[in-house]
Amino acid sequence: QVQLVESGGGLVQAGGSLRLSCAASGSMLSINAMGWYRQAPGKQRELVATITSRGSINYADSVKGRFTISRDNAKNTMYLQMNSLKPEDTAVYYCNCNAYVTGWGHYWGQGTQVTVSS
Repeated sequence: QVQLVESGGGLVQAGGSLRLSCAASGSMLSINAMGWYRQAPGKQRELVATITSRGSINYADSVKGRFTISRDNAKNTMYLQMNSLKPEDTAVYYCNCNAYVTGWGHYWGQGTQVTVSS
């Protein structure tokens, strides 16, 4: 199977920055798209950003110009650089990947809390 471990969350003041990391490990033969999602209390999980193995990137409108997604395919690791953070960015951030084990499947990390104080 595939294990995803997020790190880098924490408490930051509005206007500050954080960098999240997501490391994938396990028996996958290939990883295609990877992405970051977030879920705030009382709200549905939403897309933040995705990146394919070839580097195609997609951002939610709410984070464009502030967040930057990247990945190191050799290390099976993905990053999210978050700048100019706002209180409305407060959420649990989850890592997701589309990986091939015995077939293609989607896998999730356990999440990391990001809290932005005003």
